[in-house]
Amino acid sequence: MKYIKGKIVDVVAEVIFNGELCIDKGKIISIKKTKEEFSEYILPGFIDSHIHIESSMLIPSEFAKMAVRHGTVATVSDPHEIANVMGKAGVDFMIKDGKKTPFKFFFGAPSCVPATPYETSGATLAFNEVKKLLDRKDIFFLAEMMNFPGVLYGDIDIWKKINYANNIKKPIDGHAPNLTIEDLKKYADAKISTDHESTTLDEAIKKIELGIKLQIREGSAAKNFTSLYKAIEMYPNDVMLCTDDLHPDNLASGHINKLIKRGLNYDVSFFKILRAATYNPIKHYKLNVGLLQKGDPADFIIVNDLKSLKVKKTFIDGTLVYNNGTVLINTKNDVSLNNFNCNKISIDDIKVKALHKKINVIEAYNGELFTKKIECKAKIKDGFVVSDIKNDILKIVVLNRYSKKVKPAVGFISNFNLKKGAIASTIAHDSHNIIAVGTSDAEIVSAINTLIDAKGGIVAVNNEEIDILKLNIAGIMTDQKGEIVAEKYKQLNKIAKKLGAKFNAPFMTLAFMALLVIPEIKIGDKGLFDVSLFQPISIFPE
Repeated sequence: MKYIKGKIVDVVAEVIFNGELCIDKGKIISIKKTKEEFSEYILPGFIDSHIHIESSMLIPSEFAKMAVRHGTVATVSDPHEIANVMGKAGVDFMIKDGKKTPFKFFFGAPSCVPATPYETSGATLAFNEVKKLLDRKDIFFLAEMMNFPGVLYGDIDIWKKINYANNIKKPIDGHAPNLTIEDLKKYADAKISTDHESTTLDEAIKKIELGIKLQIREGSAAKNFTSLYKAIEMYPNDVMLCTDDLHPDNLASGHINKLIKRGLNYDVSFFKILRAATYNPIKHYKLNVGLLQKGDPADFIIVNDLKSLKVKKTFIDGTLVYNNGTVLINTKNDVSLNNFNCNKISIDDIKVKALHKKINVIEAYNGELFTKKIECKAKIKDGFVVSDIKNDILKIVVLNRYSKKVKPAVGFISNFNLKKGAIASTIAHDSHNIIAVGTSDAEIVSAINTLIDAKGGIVAVNNEEIDILKLNIAGIMTDQKGEIVAEKYKQLNKIAKKLGAKFNAPFMTLAFMALLVIPEIKIGDKGLFDVSLFQPISIFPE
């Protein structure tokens, strides 16, 4: 038996008392109040209610080693990213690797692989494959229903997945950005139970009032906490916290603990925000994670105080996994899996013949996944449209990495602000083709071909200077240690900013420019895509 003493934070009864936990075989078998005074606090471990582990660029076992430092003991994880590359084999890898650690990964069955029929992914998960996944005990929910047009307009395969998940009583995660109230009602009627895409408090309230749980997202690219935190006080039982996509440098500095501290700084009541990070996701998803109650799994953290929330120790199922700066999880990866099958490209492949004096341009924004479609005057040289550095209209290219003998898709984007060089990545949500943006065709081609040689990674190119973080697992993750990856990623971001990039997370923003389910305009491997119309469009206005 193990005895742990401290100020026990009871998130269920919403009280704090001096006490002692008795732990045996990974469970809390008794809780006793004591007259002895303690300075340290014992809290339930934190939960990220919606995350794509792959966006950390770390395999699950390495992600766990980073997350426990910040008091996270569990995640509700959508393996959608690797499923788009590797299909079921990718999902199996994530679950198997996660099980190497005590950390509690709750994976869902990806619902939209590919996210739309207008892009090329490395795999497809139709209803029969999703059904088999949902029938498994190690799959806990139907993951993010990104194809909201399919829900609204009766796509047969989508509705089969929805109906089956509802029939077997597994929750369905949502993805409903900026829908009209009429469409939102249809979406809610499908019993889709959560959403993390709200950007305004008004939008969040509408969803909550229709029965959809709000997941407040604060990730590396999309940051919505400041706009939405008031919902925690207004609807304390209907709000959870999540990161969605968190890059390794951000994970190194904090996780859900940072959101709790921010909420407290905004004067959100302590127990309400703590419940958003613990009680609410456990109850919604029926997670086998402890809440410091008798009979619960012994999942908890010890912190020095309730303001700084400095994590001193993290326990999962009674096992000490983090102790005063030292992570006590040891794992090794012996699996290599990938899906890369494309040829190198040339400058001629990305030339755009000028068919009009104006072009449709993607207008991107710092810290947002949303974009706007704007018309701009084309810069034409020798009969071809080229990057216009002065007016910040740069060429953006997506290359299908799953097939040989295909031409790259080319478009133009504003607000990246590069003044020289190019950046590129094989993290390109959701199909993870190669995406690049740059000031010259030569550097764009160099960046893309460097990634083809490496079979995955993120890269910055400035003339002959090339800096790359290789991603050997499916072209979107590495099995290197998190600290190493975080440092390399920081270095690449610094290089991108030296090239002129103004975004806080330029590589993350670039990755989302291929996400065809976030309005208003994006680019996939088949070309420009108008998300509002949900159809491909030309570079040139009609």
